[in-house]
Amino acid sequence: MEKRTLSELEQTHDFTRRHIGIQPEDQQAMLDELGASSLEALIEDTVPASIRLDDALQMADSVTEVNALAELKEKAAKNVVNKSYIGMGYHNTLVPNVILRNVMENPGWYTAYTPYQPEIAQGRLESLLNFQQVVMDLTGMDLANASLLDEATAAAEAMTLCKRSNRKKSNSFFIADDVHPQTIDVIKTRAEYFGFEIIVAPVAELDQHDVFGVQLQYPGTFGDISDIKAIIDQAKAQKAMVSVAADPLALVLMKSPGSLGADVVLGSAQRFGVPMGFGGPHAAFFASSDKLKRSVPGRIIGVSKDVRGNQALRMAMQTREQHIRRDKATSNICTAQALLANMSSFYAVYHGPEGLKTIAERVHRLTAILAQGLASKGLSSNDTYFDTITVNVGADQETIYQRALDAGCNLRKVGDNRLGVALDETTQAADVEQLFAVFLGDDHGVDLQALDAAITAGAATGLSADVRRDDAILSHPVFNSYHSETDMLRYMKKLENKDYSLAHGMIPLGSCTMKLNATAEMIPVTWPEFANMHPFAPADQVAGYHQMLEELEEQLVEITGYDKVSLQPNSGASGEYAGLLAIRKYQESIGEGHRDVCLIPSSAHGTNPASAAMMDMKIIVTKCDEQGNVDLADLAEKAEQHAENLSCLMITYPSTHGVYEEDIVEICEVIHKFGGQVYMDGANMNAQVGISKPGLIGSDVSHLNLHKTFAIPHGGGGPGMGPIGVKSHLAPFLASHKVSPVDGLNPENGAVAAAPFGSASILPITWMYNRMLGKSGLKASTQNAILGANYLTEKLSAHYPILYRGRNNKVAHECIVDIRPLKEASGVTEEDIAKRLMDYGFHAPTMSFPVAGTLMIEPTESESKGELDRFIEAMVKIRAEVERVQNGEWPADNNPLFNAPHTLADITNAWDRPYSVEEAVFPTAATRDSKFWPTVNRVDNVYGDRNFICSCPGIEAYQED
Repeated sequence: MEKRTLSELEQTHDFTRRHIGIQPEDQQAMLDELGASSLEALIEDTVPASIRLDDALQMADSVTEVNALAELKEKAAKNVVNKSYIGMGYHNTLVPNVILRNVMENPGWYTAYTPYQPEIAQGRLESLLNFQQVVMDLTGMDLANASLLDEATAAAEAMTLCKRSNRKKSNSFFIADDVHPQTIDVIKTRAEYFGFEIIVAPVAELDQHDVFGVQLQYPGTFGDISDIKAIIDQAKAQKAMVSVAADPLALVLMKSPGSLGADVVLGSAQRFGVPMGFGGPHAAFFASSDKLKRSVPGRIIGVSKDVRGNQALRMAMQTREQHIRRDKATSNICTAQALLANMSSFYAVYHGPEGLKTIAERVHRLTAILAQGLASKGLSSNDTYFDTITVNVGADQETIYQRALDAGCNLRKVGDNRLGVALDETTQAADVEQLFAVFLGDDHGVDLQALDAAITAGAATGLSADVRRDDAILSHPVFNSYHSETDMLRYMKKLENKDYSLAHGMIPLGSCTMKLNATAEMIPVTWPEFANMHPFAPADQVAGYHQMLEELEEQLVEITGYDKVSLQPNSGASGEYAGLLAIRKYQESIGEGHRDVCLIPSSAHGTNPASAAMMDMKIIVTKCDEQGNVDLADLAEKAEQHAENLSCLMITYPSTHGVYEEDIVEICEVIHKFGGQVYMDGANMNAQVGISKPGLIGSDVSHLNLHKTFAIPHGGGGPGMGPIGVKSHLAPFLASHKVSPVDGLNPENGAVAAAPFGSASILPITWMYNRMLGKSGLKASTQNAILGANYLTEKLSAHYPILYRGRNNKVAHECIVDIRPLKEASGVTEEDIAKRLMDYGFHAPTMSFPVAGTLMIEPTESESKGELDRFIEAMVKIRAEVERVQNGEWPADNNPLFNAPHTLADITNAWDRPYSVEEAVFPTAATRDSKFWPTVNRVDNVYGDRNFICSCPGIEAYQED
């Protein structure tokens, strides 16, 4: 019997072996294909010596899943989960268990990618369309998008929309002083480099200012319900546009802002079944009038049809806008909060209009009882309210606040003599009794039942009849059909079955890094200690959160070579913005605020120029050479030409073309020579971790896509996270937060997200990823990602042209297959191949980016040799099919590629095509063993563009009935 050491025996539980798909017995076979003697030799051949580090990481090595979870549980236990009455746009909610288990905790939903390939994304597209319908119904607006990052950044987007959609010459934007303070903070940050003057004042002072736009809160942050119609009318009289931030549960009972004249309505859908999570992730909603549809930021789901004429859904208009319009884009947002929008959508479907009304009425009734009971004992509060009151307690503020803490309750301090109380759907009658005791003492003498009886008999509450809405909401059948758990479960499963996710197979998207989202990483997200925490809870209640966040920052500092990390940015694009903000603030601090030129290579992600434009930068595009590298001579010439005003270079490394540029160190030196800073886009960080560090290459700041390199799942289009790492000279200029300042930073530093740590509840995923892999596992992951990409490149190169290669004919972690020669010879397009891959059981690679007419493929380290070989087999067979089209065996307009993807409808109708059913839908043994069926044929994008519909189909007819 083989004798092994205890250490060797314990390797059974080594997480690295679970995370990396390439098994040790397959690794050498793959290396042999590449002519490499070892993994280390391959890295030496691939990665430039100038950036390669032999012992890059000085951090703890891996621990098992069990031990990592135990460590994190100890930290979670240090958090104190009080009953939160803080409000401010964050509320306790009851996540229906059927949604918690079957969506939030289900890899079929959380590992799917953004629906750029709609034929295999019809389920989440339907759910997102439902989300849009919920928002349209509640807000009274003509259209809604499929979510934004959070309420505060949505309000900042509304401000810029108002400016570009309004011909008025004013440069001033008015914010009512009862807008949530975190929203005001983010708007002010965003406004600075647009050159807008921000006026924060009571709405009574609106007529004293000439403004292009107005931001209101409905109800206000202190609970009051203003007469927003009168305010809107006043704003319109001076030709100002109006944006209203609204509470969705309040809108169930209150008149819609759209009916009162608003141009834009936005808010957070968090309280529709998504935990607070110390700030996120949550789906923000954004709705507008029809005339503004071309300016709405983010993604809009639209109704189209497929080639058979059947209804099919797709992303409309805003799809990848940044890559098309670049610095002319209306926003740099290229993502959404799809998973959370789907949860809120299902929450509305499950409860339906009557269920939501019951929840809202109950919350309001308890609030009325609390307000009237306190008033009966001399503690006055707002006259108008939905679920929030602000109580005048005078000199007793600190005493009552402490009494609440002692009772396990968190109240909100307002000024020196008031306390805010926000109730929610989790509030019980016993909680109101406890609040009476907190405010009035144990012998308060308030009769809750008598107050309830008086209200039932007609006593007035804070929601008068003229404020209540009288129109129907959620009348579409989808919101009136699935109220039993059985029906709800089956509806969600039906939608899930329409969608391709990592649960089905490889998603080989270049630049998107669709790797394993390990179950052990996901488990802590729903722990109550992380999930049920208000972002503005007292600091001594979140000690465990802060310990985890500090350790995560330390991990990322070590991995990147930077000196400080900010966890606030809520997406990669938000990280770009935050990084450029730090650069500009630093340059201003040393008297170089005039520096405003940003150099961007032509190969860059489209969000780069869009982000630079938002920072009021002048964008100069630099050339790339025939190998896809930055043209160093052109870069140096433009850097010198603009030396006086050069602010920064935005560059991706490895390059967007999938190669390690040999000159990257010299590129950074050129920029620094002429006084600029280097922003290194972290989209391709999966090819650096453990073998190089952007902070040591010469860059000053990078964002890190935690939803790519660091294993946070894409969630069908979000959540994402984009923390930034910076060198020490930029660290003082990282985003802080006015409501909850970030330690070590000037609290006056403006926020870039609604919560100080962005979507904090998903950060345990990355903590777990780094902790379970450790320094050796992180390095091995990068090495195997490079191995898989080069293996795949080598095998495909015998059949397809590979557009770019780096040193020693190697690629980094992805490759670009050039379809243009095949297209010219056969008429087969990159889209045909992308759709045909669905028939073979794959999601398509990234199509036509960064080069039109190409496919960019990234296999990631989590895919096995067997899965890579299955993909290679599919691509080789598709190449043979192209050949048959090219030689005339199949007509150009009637072949498996042109007709792809194939559905059950194709094979159950009369078959008269020049290829067999088996060739169409079972082209490999793998597809015969396990077949994924697209539910619609190829979607007609042109029809969808010409017939813009973003509401649930048939809604108008149903409402008329």
